[in-house]
Amino acid sequence: METNRKTGIIIGILYIIGTVSGILSGLLTRFPSDYFSRIAAAHYQFTLGALFILIMGFSLALIPIILYPILKKQNKILALGYVVFRGALETFTYITLFISVMLLLKLGQHYAGNDNAQSLDNASFLVTKFHDLNMLIVCFVFSIGALLFYTLLYQSKLIPRWLSVWGIIAIVLHLTTGFLILFELQTEFSVPNMLMNFPIFLQEMVMAVWLIIKGFNLEFINN
Repeated sequence: METNRKTGIIIGILYIIGTVSGILSGLLTRFPSDYFSRIAAAHYQFTLGALFILIMGFSLALIPIILYPILKKQNKILALGYVVFRGALETFTYITLFISVMLLLKLGQHYAGNDNAQSLDNASFLVTKFHDLNMLIVCFVFSIGALLFYTLLYQSKLIPRWLSVWGIIAIVLHLTTGFLILFELQTEFSVPNMLMNFPIFLQEMVMAVWLIIKGFNLEFINN
């Protein structure tokens, strides 16, 4: 029981760290239309934002690794898929996001007064598109991994089923925003996008607090 409580606390804290870091990284590295004219003055802001991307990626990557020994008792295939999508693939995309932000930062620093401004514009366009593509990949990879996770939680009853159902519905909404952005029917920071993503943010925070206070219910796994 003590191990269960500690695991719940660790997972809850990692969820909070990952979510808060993700929000801060999005706020700090959001690319304005006049990106290059502002990048020199915002050097520390973008660097800190890039650092938060790594913090988010590594903290969230630890969750499936810690949970795998527990989840595999319910369904080994789904548990392994969860580790692959949330532990490996998602972490890789966060690393590429970090790289794209740092590349844009370096390009912006060399932009002012540079005779090759047109070349830098072209390079920044490609890097920005690469960053946007990575954001979409994160959305899809995260959604698939989360669907596997909440399916496992629903089957195992490690947390109350209403929390698992909430997670499944919320992550479907999040996945839908990815398709809407892909087909240019929505933008990342639009009001509809934020409203559709709010349920998964709230669910993960509620689940994190629940795990810190209550821990996992291992009764159904162990029986």
